[in-house]
Amino acid sequence: QVQLVESGGGSVQAGGSLRLSCSASGYSVSSNWVTWFRQAPGKEREGIAAIHTRFGGTLYRDSVKGRFTVSRDTSKNTVYLQMNRMKPEDTAMYFCAAELTGNIWSSSGYKYWGQGTQVTVSS
Repeated sequence: QVQLVESGGGSVQAGGSLRLSCSASGYSVSSNWVTWFRQAPGKEREGIAAIHTRFGGTLYRDSVKGRFTVSRDTSKNTVYLQMNRMKPEDTAMYFCAAELTGNIWSSSGYKYWGQGTQVTVSS
């Protein structure tokens, strides 16, 4: 049974940092794309950062480019999202998704999802 478990969410002031983790079990993250999504209340889920866990290539949306960094540790079967210089508009539920089957930024393009971790940034 495949499980993705996000952790590391919490509350932080604007300008602060958090690091999210996405740990996988029953699935190897070593050879496909793993993408971080977020969903704010009343908004659609949006993909913000992706990493190809075998080759290390990364992609970022403009809204987080230069502030967020996605990385992986294949020995721990874990993908991370380091979030720096955070803004109130970063407040959302953050999800990781794995096993790309379609458009990399589309929430319908992945087979496996975690349950999410809440991030709140206060001004």
